[in-house]
Amino acid sequence: MAKTQTRKTIVLTGASRGIGHATVKRFSGEGWRVITCSRQAFSQNCPWPAGPDDHIKVDLADPEDVGLAVSEIRRRLEAEGGELHALVNNAGISPKLEDGSRMNSIDTPMHVWRAVFQVNFFAPIMLARGLFKELAAARGAIVNVTSIAGTRVHPFAGTAYATSKAALGALTREMAHDFGPHGIRVNAIAPGEIDTAILSPGTDKIVETIPLRRLGTTAEVADTIYYLCSPQSAYVTGSEIHINGGQHV
Repeated sequence: MAKTQTRKTIVLTGASRGIGHATVKRFSGEGWRVITCSRQAFSQNCPWPAGPDDHIKVDLADPEDVGLAVSEIRRRLEAEGGELHALVNNAGISPKLEDGSRMNSIDTPMHVWRAVFQVNFFAPIMLARGLFKELAAARGAIVNVTSIAGTRVHPFAGTAYATSKAALGALTREMAHDFGPHGIRVNAIAPGEIDTAILSPGTDKIVETIPLRRLGTTAEVADTIYYLCSPQSAYVTGSEIHINGGQHV
């Protein structure tokens, strides 16, 4: 019972694959309760036993649905003292053209801009504000997942995605300033080319220019997220950590 009462809790968006899935494994391996949020219902094929009880289906593109998810998360947190130790805003969308190429700033329809910014930018601040009380109670941490595309034109990432991630990077600094006095740390990670199930054609050419000459792994990204949510980073806030093998230099 004592262990249950003292375990930490993380809310993670975009948990169903890639970086999100690796983050679930990293935190649950450390004994954390992981409340996952994604567009998909929990898969019965997933071996994670706590999944059905700690999964919330939410469409981050729908502001009303985000509000409902916040209410549900708060309800579930009440059972363990109403504290939230970490919020990781990992979910993101990056629409492509039918041939898989990037959408530029001239031709991207405005409804696509709005949808991308809702998921990649507005949803993170909506969740952080909605769960502010619970985060403050735990003196918790927020990690926003940005991207290398937020600071340079990327051959695969579209304009709406890139600018939403740049905005999220700026928001991270603003949040660190505003949330800090309440004991909440806010940082970001900016992944580069990470080895996931879906890689864009031509990624191998990019790898040839990366100083470490390889893709990053989802586990390496999850390790950095864990660090930013742990006591080891207790005096780190307002930072954006690049996880790209030196691709940004």
